Amino acid sequence: MGKKRIVTKKGSKANKGLKARSLARTSRKKVAEGTLHVQSTYNNTRVQLTDKQGNSLASSSSGALGFRGAKKGTPFAAAEIGRLIGEKAQMMGVKEVDVVVKGVGSGRESAIRSFSGMGIDITRIADRTPVPFNGPRPPKPRRV
Repeated sequence: MGKKRIVTKKGSKANKGLKARSLARTSRKKVAEGTLHVQSTYNNTRVQLTDKQGNSLASSSSGALGFRGAKKGTPFAAAEIGRLIGEKAQMMGVKEVDVVVKGVGSGRESAIRSFSGMGIDITRIADRTPVPFNGPRPPKPRRV
């Protein structure tokens, strides 16, 4: 009869304290239109809102919301980021955005869907995923 173990169940929910802190640090600048940059990799999703000149207004990632490990690359985590950036954009008075998507991760679409669900118009979506022209160098021939 050793010590009693306390088991805490870790869910895939975003940390509410980190989300509140992120919303509190919102820029007070009033902007009508901007650009939403979504970078989605297999391991993480990052979203950044900029004005038309490219100056950053708000940014967040799934790791900043408290997701850890493999959960950072999920569509659910990307949706939470999109919702958070959407709330920040509403505070700044953003009415319409252009979206620039980069990367091949699973969070590309869900981040955009949850952002547009906040009532902000999306004027265009551009895919700027880098594609290699001829790929990496082939392996040397095998010597037997």
